[in-house]
Amino acid sequence: MGGSGKTTIAKAIYNKIGIDFEGRSFLANVREVWEQSGGPVYLQKQLLFDIFKETKTKIKNIESGINMLKDRLVHKRVLLVFDDVNTLDQLKALCGSHKWLCSGSRIIITTRDIHILKGIKVDQVYKMKEMDQSESLELFSWHAFKQASPGKDFARVSRNVVEYSGGLPLALEVLGSYLFNRGIAEWNSILEKLKRIPNDQIQKKLKISYDGLNDDTTKDIFLHIACFFIGMDRRDVIPILNGCELFAEIGISVLVDRSLVTIDDRNRLGMHDLLRDMGREIIRDKSPKEPGERSRLWYNKDVLDVLAEQTVRFIYLFSSGLKVSEA
Repeated sequence: MGGSGKTTIAKAIYNKIGIDFEGRSFLANVREVWEQSGGPVYLQKQLLFDIFKETKTKIKNIESGINMLKDRLVHKRVLLVFDDVNTLDQLKALCGSHKWLCSGSRIIITTRDIHILKGIKVDQVYKMKEMDQSESLELFSWHAFKQASPGKDFARVSRNVVEYSGGLPLALEVLGSYLFNRGIAEWNSILEKLKRIPNDQIQKKLKISYDGLNDDTTKDIFLHIACFFIGMDRRDVIPILNGCELFAEIGISVLVDRSLVTIDDRNRLGMHDLLRDMGREIIRDKSPKEPGERSRLWYNKDVLDVLAEQTVRFIYLFSSGLKVSEA
């Protein structure tokens, strides 16, 4: 999932060990750059420049770039970091095989999709872990108070924010910066609002993973789980989703590979709280003022309001019918 600190850790490793190699390159935001016009060739040129420091390299197309990289990377022991990769084509264009590299070279790849790493048979996979309570509070405090811990008056509410963030560095940093230099009443108001409407900056970052899903059935499965099925046994959920023609087995597998859904040792479906909120916000945003127009309802008050409204409509129509028949 986005915002978990993959890029930050990759940069730290790159800066620490990069000097030990004959050449090095850190290609940031590969997904974003690749989607731009001329993006693939730009990334190939950047890679060659970083390693060989040549400014006049001409690459006509992706294939010619592949041939050039294949011929030249093998002569230097290099450190390559490919950040935010989301397709196998990107890796094939930048370093398609171990055979391209000199002995002792290393590649670090950050991605939201573990299936990509399985596809190229990487030597080792490191899954990001959530920060613990102590680490989370310290990171949050540096952004909210410019010190390592909260003041006495803000201790309790700070713990509430940390709990809401669920150990996600992005959320801790964004919310800490947003709450900086605000009063306790504002903090409490913001926390209440977050229970219904997620922070927009966090939402946009997390939504990249949702938008990257390839088909609407997998997106529907994600939204169904976010609203209704967290904590339920996968074996109970699959028949329900298949009854909606959503191809649940492969859909859930894709969501697990993308770290959007988890399955615990008791076969229960899980999801980070902020991903759950992101999914629900996608639905709420379609009709912010009219819950009855939304595709799914999960908030008790919204459900009761819609049911009450529907009941009133039914009684009104029924009564009108009786009056007409009496007339």
